[in-house]
Order: sequence, then structure tokens, then C-alpha cells
Amino acid sequence: MKDYISHYNKKAKCKFPKNIKICDTTLRDGEQTPGVSLSEFEKLDIAIMLDKLKIPQIEAGFPLVSEKEKNSIKKIVNENLNSKIITLSRAKKEDIDASLDCGVDGTIIFIGTSEINLKNKRLTQKEALMKSMDVIDYAKDHGLYVGFSAEDATRTELNFLKEIYKEAQNRKVDRVHIADTVGVITPQGMEYLVKELRKEIRVDINLHCHNDFGMAQQNAIAGLLAGANIVETTINGIGERAGNTPLEELIMSLKILYGIDLGFNTEIIKEISETVELYTKVNIPDNKPIVGKNIFKHESGIHVDGVIKNPFTYEPFSPSIVGQERNLVLGKHSGSKAIKSKLNQFGIKMKENKIPEILKIVKETSENGNIINDNIFKEIVEKV
Repeated sequence: MKDYISHYNKKAKCKFPKNIKICDTTLRDGEQTPGVSLSEFEKLDIAIMLDKLKIPQIEAGFPLVSEKEKNSIKKIVNENLNSKIITLSRAKKEDIDASLDCGVDGTIIFIGTSEINLKNKRLTQKEALMKSMDVIDYAKDHGLYVGFSAEDATRTELNFLKEIYKEAQNRKVDRVHIADTVGVITPQGMEYLVKELRKEIRVDINLHCHNDFGMAQQNAIAGLLAGANIVETTINGIGERAGNTPLEELIMSLKILYGIDLGFNTEIIKEISETVELYTKVNIPDNKPIVGKNIFKHESGIHVDGVIKNPFTYEPFSPSIVGQERNLVLGKHSGSKAIKSKLNQFGIKMKENKIPEILKIVKETSENGNIINDNIFKEIVEKV
């Protein structure tokens, strides 16, 4: 596998932390995709699949949203999964009580810290700090794993961000979160921010990246390289607005491109992706990395010829690694090798001089706007 990626990758000498973890928030931030509302059964089913994938921590929801949400979280907790189950909480004790009532392992306490957030919530920096620290103490006193998230961290004044994270660290939080709430930081900005924080922050640093400019995955990787060690993801990258760091893209990029295997059962990635697509009704684009149906589909004659001789000529890794299958498609760009491959697939013997005639009809049929499925191909062969 490593032989079929660019040899220039190693020249870059990227240094990642040794304790990288993935926390999946499909059931919380993912469900905040406009128009998406998962049933209790659907949330449980997705949680079970994430557990089979071996995700170490699942953010199962926001208990204060509704009784239905609370019941969904309880059902996931009662499943006794290997994954740790956590929730999201505002900096309010009643939110912590709701999480405790669900029986979860931990919670993420968040409060807005940027100037625009504080102004809208009519809080001073000092008030936001004291309010969140009181709730952190309350959660820790009740035995919860606690993450502290500075909402809109990437637009928060650096000295205040350091101050509030340091105080959270003093209160024994398990990790702090950099929330790029509106997806406006660049990879270079994320590198700078994490390095600045790492000068004084020793606990785990979690990256919560939004994809408004298509930068979520790049920002996550830049943050890891700078010293953060946890990333929050969603299946298919769903979430508010343009979504979040896509789970499948991040873990496969780390595994294939950077040689960091986090021990996931990647063979079920496609199945999980399709399940989330079904439940959320958010369609997966055909050309979406890793899980799109076009990723291992080949039509061009040159590409088909190369893939038949050696799949790695035009594929970066084997489709089976993520539960996909290779598919040679017939169309206007096809060549004779694709025709021969299809004939072999169906056990049809054909004289060599008939191949160009079949190929000509395939191209003409495709150019007229018709999809060349197996039945149409057999009809063309029969005609010839």
C-alpha cells in the first residue's frame, strides 16, 4: 500500500503526536444538519456501527434539546458499547444534571469566547470564565470526563483564549477544544494557534473544524501536526452549514497518505456512509472522496487498460479496504480492453474482429444519452 503513494510524502518528514484519537459527533453536530432529525432507532444503529468501526468516543447528543434526545442517549448508554459515550452541555449545572441522568461517561462544556459571542450573550470575559469554571468543577466533582470548548475559538483574542484554557486545565479538565465554529481559520492559522497554545496547555487539545471553505480536513491535519491530538468528525462530513471534518476522509488520509493506522475496521466505512445517507436523506455526491460511487469506477479506455493490468495505475488504494468495489463502466470514452473485460465477465466468446463493431455501437449509444448497463451491453453483443 505504501508503495503506491507519492514518494515525496516522506520527504516532508511530518511529525504527528503518538496519541491521536477520533471523537465522532455525527449524532450531535451531524444531526444539526438543516432538516435532519434522527429517530431513537436510527441514532442507536449509527452508534452501534461507530462502535464496530472502533471509534473510541461517540458524542451522542445534547440532552437538553428534548426528552426524545435524552431517551436516545440513554438507549445508546444502555447498549454497553466499547466506545465511550459523551454529551454536549452548556455552561449550566442543569445541563450537567441531564447528562448525569443519561449515565454517560463524560460531557463537553461549551461557552462562547469571541468578542461577537460575548457581546450577543451579554457577558464579559471574566463572567464567561467564572461561569464555565464553576460548571467544570461541578462536572468533575460528579466523576465525569470533561472537555471544555471555547465556542468560536478561532475568532477569540489569543490572550483570553490562553487564560480560559489554562484555568480549565487548572480545574483538571481532560481536554480543551478549539472550535472553528464558522470555518474561518486557514491551515496556517491553525498551525500558529495550536503551537501558541501548546506553550502553556498540557492537556489534550481537540480540533472541531467546520467546512465552510472546504478547509476542515486540512485544518484538522495542520492542527495535529502542530501538536493537537484529538479531532471531532462526522460521517460523510455532515453538520451545520457546510458540515464538519469527514470521518472517512480523515482516517483514510492518515492511514494511506501518512502511514498512521489508528486501528479502525475500515472495511465497514462504505456501509456506515450509506446508512447515514439513508437515515439523514443527505445524498453522498458521486465524486465524494473515499465513499463516492465514482471513486473506483473507470470508463476511459486508457484508465481501464491500466487498471486491468495493475489497479494501482489509477487507484491510490484497494477498494476493499473501505468496503467498495471496482467497477469498469462502458461509455463514449471506453476502449477495446473494456469490451473484452465485459465479455469475459459474462463468459461470452467473441471473434477479435467483432470487438471494434461492439465498441462503435457502445460509443454511439452512450453519446445518445443512454447508460450502458449490463442488459444493454448484452443486447449490443447479440445484435453484433
